[in-house]
Amino acid sequence: MGYYKFRGDQLFDGYRFRENGEVLIMKEDGSFSDILSEADAGDDILNYSGIISPGFINCHCHLELSHMKDSIPQKTGLVHFVTQVIKNRHTREEELTKAMEAAEDEMINTGIVAVGDICNNTLTIPQKIKGRIRYHNFIEASGFAPAVADMRFQRALEIYKEYAQEFSDPPSSNSIVPHAPYSVSPELWEKIILFPGNQLLTIHNQETLAEDEFFLYKKGDFLDLYSTLNIDISFFEASGFSSLQTYLPRFLSNQQVILVHNVHTSQQDLQQLKQGRAKCRAYFCLCPNANLYITGQLPNLELLMAEGADIVLGTDSLASNQQLSILAEMQTIRRHFPSVPMEKLFVWATLNGAKALQMDNILGSFEAGKQPGVVLSNSDLSASRRLL
Repeated sequence: MGYYKFRGDQLFDGYRFRENGEVLIMKEDGSFSDILSEADAGDDILNYSGIISPGFINCHCHLELSHMKDSIPQKTGLVHFVTQVIKNRHTREEELTKAMEAAEDEMINTGIVAVGDICNNTLTIPQKIKGRIRYHNFIEASGFAPAVADMRFQRALEIYKEYAQEFSDPPSSNSIVPHAPYSVSPELWEKIILFPGNQLLTIHNQETLAEDEFFLYKKGDFLDLYSTLNIDISFFEASGFSSLQTYLPRFLSNQQVILVHNVHTSQQDLQQLKQGRAKCRAYFCLCPNANLYITGQLPNLELLMAEGADIVLGTDSLASNQQLSILAEMQTIRRHFPSVPMEKLFVWATLNGAKALQMDNILGSFEAGKQPGVVLSNSDLSASRRLL
């Protein structure tokens, strides 16, 4: 078996930046071999300008919405955005197929090797079975009215079975998950949480202030959303706690949850989490470009870091983003939070993401037994491309 030898201006191994001049040795099949000094690496070294790292992990995407690029105006708020997605998500299968293939091409070309993808139908299966990217398929269930819990869960279960038939290796490559705290009834919550094998979940969390207003006081913009969708919420009583504090204790101790967006997650929320209010392991997924697109607001990243949150990155969908690039998300963070160390950004984009998707046995770092991919990024984060 032959080898590839990569040397860049910097080498990030998943944990840290290595000493200058070290050479990454990869086997032809894409598996990691070694990291050596230039003197010990021998001949045929491929030299590049920029940062060499493991492949990027996109912890939150909606591939099925790839046809919706530029179809929803920017900065109109989450409630308007959600209603427009519901209204415009359906299209001709030919158009959707073409858009999904282009979206996946973009992810591959910019260095993404694995995706946590939200699924409300089976339309992404033909693209995914090509095996170009590793996916964890999060089959989304929603239904805020208690009366529809059985029907909505059965619908999600039928979709889950179709994905499980195609993607059963590893067994944890599919889950049934709650869409958001404001769209899942207690009855539906219970069915999701207790579904056998549901150890890896995700949920849209605190993307807008209205979410907390609804759970604290039963007030705010979500009342308009329910009215527009003709959903009777007379059964609902405000918990008096934030959204996150209300629902997170429902997850089980053997479950891992990726919380997505976190724009209005507070210090109290994070401290409650640390004090054991939640039994599950939580990762905080940031999708800054989507946040700017929908509401023009960003999470309090300094707070998340100060409180020791496990941070990962996602792109959301082309309905709320101009591109599907983890590097572009890193760029945006760097622009708005220049004090964040470059090393942190790369940890979030690689090893943390692999851990969040429970793929760190094969992805996320340059270690024995892994096939993490090799990506070259410009030192100013202006561009990236896959090398292996």
